[in-house]
Amino acid sequence: MRAAAVSSQEMRKAGWRSVCVCVCVRVRVAGGKGGHLSSPGSLSEAEEKMAAPPPPLLPLPMMMMMMMMISVGALLPSETQTNPYSQLSPSLKGGVDLALEKLHSHAAIQQHLVFLRSLSTSDVQAGFGVTFIYHHFYLKPTNCPKRTADVSGCRHRNDRPLIDCAVCYKTLRGEIEPQPKPYVHCIHKTALTQEMKDTRVEHCNQLSYSSGDTTLLASTGNEEA
Repeated sequence: MRAAAVSSQEMRKAGWRSVCVCVCVRVRVAGGKGGHLSSPGSLSEAEEKMAAPPPPLLPLPMMMMMMMMISVGALLPSETQTNPYSQLSPSLKGGVDLALEKLHSHAAIQQHLVFLRSLSTSDVQAGFGVTFIYHHFYLKPTNCPKRTADVSGCRHRNDRPLIDCAVCYKTLRGEIEPQPKPYVHCIHKTALTQEMKDTRVEHCNQLSYSSGDTTLLASTGNEEA
């Protein structure tokens, strides 16, 4: 009997310990901020954040379209980087246009040509809105047929030589005058000789002499290569 009583007493003690353990565990699990018990069914702040649904994702086609737009925007250069012609003054653009018109009229020219860069410029202010202008520049062949209206999609052809051009003309208040006749000389850069350079200088100086003005060009020694 004593053994049975002891066993029963020990079992009761073990049962209380089990209840205590369960209560302690319940306190540690459900305990809120400051050690207080949370009400049944409620969630702590951290649990609410974890239980919150994730933000909605954009549809895959829309995400791909946005990524493509960002990529294209980063790759597109500015207008001034792709079109040096736009950086020229109106009076210099007029001379480049004369050269392009003359070259595109030749049957031998099949590709569209674009302005590449200036090598040198010179001008003489004659007064009363009159200016004599000299412009030495390069033209570059492209992969587009000549006289292409929209050249935004044209690409430079590196398998064709540059075209070296020199023009000189008289302007009146920014507009090119027909008299004296504008001088335009263009040739492949590889075929240009010193004699041709000297002839250019002579022609352009004569153009300014014809109006009684000073020399437009004295030499070409300071031009960019």
